[in-house]
Amino acid sequence: MTKHSSDRSAEVHRIEFDGARYRRASTHQKEWGSRLISELVFQGNEDVLDVGCGDGVLTAQLADLVPAGRVLGIDASSSMIDTARTNVRPNLSFLLLDVTQAEFSNEFDIVFSNATLHWVHDHGNLLQILHRALKDGGVLRTNFGADGNCPTFFRVARQLMDSDVFRSAFRGFRWPYFMPLVESYERLVMDSPFADVRVWGENADRHFPDVATMLRWLDQPAILPFKRQLDSETAERFHAAVAARMERETIQPDGTCFEAFERVNVFARKQSNL
Repeated sequence: MTKHSSDRSAEVHRIEFDGARYRRASTHQKEWGSRLISELVFQGNEDVLDVGCGDGVLTAQLADLVPAGRVLGIDASSSMIDTARTNVRPNLSFLLLDVTQAEFSNEFDIVFSNATLHWVHDHGNLLQILHRALKDGGVLRTNFGADGNCPTFFRVARQLMDSDVFRSAFRGFRWPYFMPLVESYERLVMDSPFADVRVWGENADRHFPDVATMLRWLDQPAILPFKRQLDSETAERFHAAVAARMERETIQPDGTCFEAFERVNVFARKQSNL
């Protein structure tokens, strides 16, 4: 396996998550990922890369499906990797690594990524990295946020960022997400080296069962890139202001909280030279 030094994982714009809190807050991400895994066909001996493995729960599911293969989960967050390593399988390992720094070459039969790649801005470069990581004939299967994802949260965040209270603190802030139109992303993948490309959109709207569950999702991971911009006191005031507005604007008569989610799905293959 290609070697990677741990210092290469510390990308300038890397966000440090809390793996244990994410595990408690990521029910809907797990649902999406489990469905993606169920759609893949395994022989049982594949080498699999999970990009943005998070707490490693889905990575462990993949490992159980390839008992004669191996699975590597990578993530740029050290806390995520520490949490992921509590999932123990003989064919499972984890590596602290930002995918934009990865140098894998012809190593994996499957590259899998769920609810992660909207954190990467340069997908032209990313697709080259993922293509290079695959063996000839290998499969890429990803799902991530599309244009129209989380509109309530983004509207609330932008309104508060532009308020008199927080405007100066967010001067120079770089929007942390890449959430493209499905049609534009399809063109991007079609222009990449991949073959057998299929790109499609998916509506995945979510009714959180209660306010507390919605606020756990807000805490991990949604609001983290905004708080990173701020000193600790201002960050907590911003978090509290966003949370209060999100509760008011997402609460439904039955006590659930609604937020819209839009996804980009990708299936593609590295062309075989046989």
